[in-house]
Amino acid sequence: MSMTAAGGQQADTASPPNYPFAREPKCPFDPPVGVRHEDQMPKEVSLWDGRTAWLFTRHDHVRTLFADPRVSHDTNSPDYPHESAGFRERAHQGQSFVNQDDPEHARGRRMVNAGFVAKRVRAMREPIQTQVDQLIDDMLGGPKPVDLVSAFALPVPSLMICLLLGVPPGEQGRFQTVVGQLMRQDTPPETVNKAQGELFEYLEELIAEKQKTPREDVLSDLATKNVATGQITPREAAIIARLLLSAGHDTTANMISLSTALLLQHPDQLDELRQSDDPALMAAAVEELLRYLSIIHNGPRRFALEDIELDGHQIKAGDGLILSVDGANRSPELYPAPDNFDIHRPPTQHLAFGWGPHGCIGQTLARLELQIALGTLIRRIPTLRLATEVTELDFKHDAIVYGLHSMPVTW
Repeated sequence: MSMTAAGGQQADTASPPNYPFAREPKCPFDPPVGVRHEDQMPKEVSLWDGRTAWLFTRHDHVRTLFADPRVSHDTNSPDYPHESAGFRERAHQGQSFVNQDDPEHARGRRMVNAGFVAKRVRAMREPIQTQVDQLIDDMLGGPKPVDLVSAFALPVPSLMICLLLGVPPGEQGRFQTVVGQLMRQDTPPETVNKAQGELFEYLEELIAEKQKTPREDVLSDLATKNVATGQITPREAAIIARLLLSAGHDTTANMISLSTALLLQHPDQLDELRQSDDPALMAAAVEELLRYLSIIHNGPRRFALEDIELDGHQIKAGDGLILSVDGANRSPELYPAPDNFDIHRPPTQHLAFGWGPHGCIGQTLARLELQIALGTLIRRIPTLRLATEVTELDFKHDAIVYGLHSMPVTW
């Protein structure tokens, strides 16, 4: 691998540091020093398998590479810089459209796009609110302290993605366990293989049922419009369903718990949100939370299909690329005082949902869930507080999506 600056000067590739970098224990809401704005030039890093990749942390670099057709998402390529052996096994066992390039990516995305259009998402507002209120009722009526992750943050998006896809709500526990295994960096390949295989078998059975008795949901659309017509196989439909189930609840669940913990560290801004009846303020706060926390903290990963010059640097074909969303969302050239959390920050084009053709298909739903869940929680439990020190919380340093394994709270 090589990258040269304009004029032919060779970049320094001596002893590249190991990636991912560790966060500072005293600063659990901040990205690691290695991706912060102190040094935003591309740097070479070492991966778990001895390979190297280029790490990009500047907002303009990351956004450009997100949208560049010369950059590939293909996880089946030998050039793809996988997060771990388990993630490599996960990809090889079943590649979803999000890990494909166009035209395959666009083809797969079109199959499920209707389920995430604004009109269908708006129709989810009432069931989301009902579920959020019920979960808070259960918390208030039970013992304390309570784990906010298992009692609230995880059930909200889990139940909603099951509803949207047409998965029986009683099965959400099964998905939470499997997704938890698939999102950890240290899950052994054999565990990934077994867990994912069982999930695929269940989803194929469910899709077969949807062909016989379709309803108004995403899996019914896949079953009747794509599987029944021979456009895709039942296994390919199951792979798409796995993607939507995992992406549809794991990221939002982590955002709900992590956002709550962060807001509790900023009581003045939390009080302002609690007392305001302006939905625009909560919407702005959610955007700032997405920017500030940037929970996709170990990637995304790509590789170059051909030589690319970017801002005076030469990327060679086959080079692995890591697009640091957490670094990009703290870029000082776009965000004044980027390390300050500010719910009044003017709108900016943060990259929490990616960018370009591969931008997150579920971002409208995620925003709605966050606005309702956080807004309702802080108003209905105004004395909510952590039941331990913030530095004692069990943060997800072992997963590609940052968050909390548990979060004891009381009031």
